[in-house]
Amino acid sequence: MVSPVSPGGRPRQPSLAQLRAFAAVAEHLHFREAAAEIGMSQPALSGAVSALEEALGVQLLERTTRKVLLSPAGERVAARARTVLEAVGDLLEEAEAARAPFTGVLRLGVIPTVAPYLLPAVLRLTHGSYPDLDLQVHEEQTASLLEGLTAGRLDLLLLAIPLGVPNVTELPLFDEDFVLVAPKDHWLGGRADIPREALKELDLLLLDEGHCLRDQALDICREAGREEGAPVTTSAAGLSTLVQLVAGGLGVTLLPRTALRVETARNDLLTTGYFADPQPSRTIALAMRTGTARAAEFEEFAGALRGAMRLLPVRVVEG
Repeated sequence: MVSPVSPGGRPRQPSLAQLRAFAAVAEHLHFREAAAEIGMSQPALSGAVSALEEALGVQLLERTTRKVLLSPAGERVAARARTVLEAVGDLLEEAEAARAPFTGVLRLGVIPTVAPYLLPAVLRLTHGSYPDLDLQVHEEQTASLLEGLTAGRLDLLLLAIPLGVPNVTELPLFDEDFVLVAPKDHWLGGRADIPREALKELDLLLLDEGHCLRDQALDICREAGREEGAPVTTSAAGLSTLVQLVAGGLGVTLLPRTALRVETARNDLLTTGYFADPQPSRTIALAMRTGTARAAEFEEFAGALRGAMRLLPVRVVEG
């Protein structure tokens, strides 16, 4: 048997065609039947098996005039060949799925001030339009989501922009206004023309540090002329708790419009007020890694989401 080393001194590599030919012979122990199964001529099949034996440097078959038998080495190699061919088949299926949009896993990161209010629409869209998409949702604060996107742990983010992060592309979906939420009978309750300057002296309740909504609310207050360092009570990790604190008379807060119905509809101890134009607002977007191989798919997903958001109290950004 010729040594399995190429003229350059490197081990000779068997080809997939050789492995496929040998696996068929090992299964049928008959050259004609094996050739028919994989669509090769018998001479080509025999040549492929001989080439594999030469590449590996072992005899795989014992050929007689009546039948074909596996050598001890052939039995071991046959088992490995089947494993290799199965793995290659799995790889080809995975590549096929990757070529097809909206299949496989999509790891979506969502900020807490968006997740409870937008995910119903996102999930309806996914189940109805993309049934082969395995959507996996991760609710985290903005900094953690961006770290996950950069590291490849997440594929796509749903959050407030602007982010100002290099190598991250933003796909704006919609703008939504902020609403003042106050205890019942508050003097600003029910008004539709609240001047932003009213925020200067209010007892303002905000989310804990790390929530982008806290920063957005503080920016609105700063634009309204509220002094830096003005008293702010910060004791809520989520919007539901924040609203309960307002209902208890501890102060007022700002809620995005998409959260308003969910968080205030069943509480008769609350009142709402709307700011005069131009109303303070935030922009919600999808964010993806710049240059991602799934860019076209994510852009199409953003367009579909814009359509799904038209039933919400928001201003959809035309893509």
